[in-house]
Amino acid sequence: MGTVHVVGAGLAGLSAAVALAETGARVVLHEAAKQAGGRCRSYYDPALGLTIDNGNHLLLSGNADSLGFLRTVGAPADALVGPDVAEFDFADLQTGERWRLRPNAGRLPWWVMSPARRVPGTRARDYLAPLGILRAASGKAEGAGGTIGAHMACEGTLYRRLWHPVLLAALNTEPRDSDVGLAARILRETLGAGGKACRPLVAVEGLSYAFVDPAIRYLTARGCEIRFGRRLRGLESAEGRVGQLVFSDGPESLGPEDSVVLALPPWVAREVLPGLLAPTEFRSIVNAHFALAPKPGSPLVLGVVNSLTEWLFAYPDRYSVTISGADRLLDVPREDLARQIWAEIAQLYNLAPDLPSWQIVKEKRATFAATPAEAARRPKAETAYDNLVLAGDWTATGLPSTIEGAIRSGQTAARSLRAGSVVRAGTQVRGAA
Repeated sequence: MGTVHVVGAGLAGLSAAVALAETGARVVLHEAAKQAGGRCRSYYDPALGLTIDNGNHLLLSGNADSLGFLRTVGAPADALVGPDVAEFDFADLQTGERWRLRPNAGRLPWWVMSPARRVPGTRARDYLAPLGILRAASGKAEGAGGTIGAHMACEGTLYRRLWHPVLLAALNTEPRDSDVGLAARILRETLGAGGKACRPLVAVEGLSYAFVDPAIRYLTARGCEIRFGRRLRGLESAEGRVGQLVFSDGPESLGPEDSVVLALPPWVAREVLPGLLAPTEFRSIVNAHFALAPKPGSPLVLGVVNSLTEWLFAYPDRYSVTISGADRLLDVPREDLARQIWAEIAQLYNLAPDLPSWQIVKEKRATFAATPAEAARRPKAETAYDNLVLAGDWTATGLPSTIEGAIRSGQTAARSLRAGSVVRAGTQVRGAA
């Protein structure tokens, strides 16, 4: 294998670069921005006077690829923090009720038999509802099993207080309209795997501290060349191979043994590869940050129902809120959102109503829409070019757009190149120049 050009330094690109560098490959990493991390990075926000992430992310102890990535790059021991056991705090803003969901460690879910461990107002048999999702998706690929709403009753106390917030956060698409195959994979790898796989983990010191900075140090130590400020404009090919990458600052010629990992957002990848089969519909996420140190004893993560707030993170120096499937909020004035969200936080924690320093981050194309139609458009890593593979959480990872999916996609791309299994796949790219 010659030089591998990894284009895009988000988590998918970093994952591919790390996996390749681990085998001794020569890697050149190209990134259009001035820093790595893509949508999963930290930055200083002057309005808050704090360093924040451009999006809050919750990982689980069962995210094996993410945790393996952190071990490989030598991430700090405190990169991810969370409780020692699987437990999730919830609050109902309308009724004032609070509860803690506590799955047991093993796969046999005896915890649903204990009223103290399950959602208030629910019965043990209510927790059988997801079996409809698992049956529908059995033996089927994502995009082939219809929607969640066709296989599970999207109503009732348990749905409103557990399945809806959990599935919406994971899929970033209204659950009843989401692909049943993606939902099934989430259930199998989390609650279906037992509480040992469900311990919540948060990058309290920031995503760059946890993922990005250690990866850059790892790559630099292994001789990887990292070139920032290089935007890919297109590529030139002949006889089924990419021969040249055309960047904003000039072309990059590829040798006969060189290859490319294209780890770009889907809308950029489609510009570079006209005719690429990829998702075209997206969903937004809104994050709100408030510069006030949380009250002692505040749960690290709190799920909130019957509210605009969905997930409330208590970082050491701020409260942060994540609202998924937030297209309806894109046109709402930022200050109006801040005031409404803060009023809910103040109610939850008995805080002064005065609005602290705040920031609202609206990410319009946060993830692809996790519908059956869009899931069916996700391409495999291999392309029509012998020396070009794809990476990104929007590729066919079997997972929704998550950190785990992004890292898994990079590893898949690297394996394809290492194994020499990159084959022509005319169904993936049609009419590419």
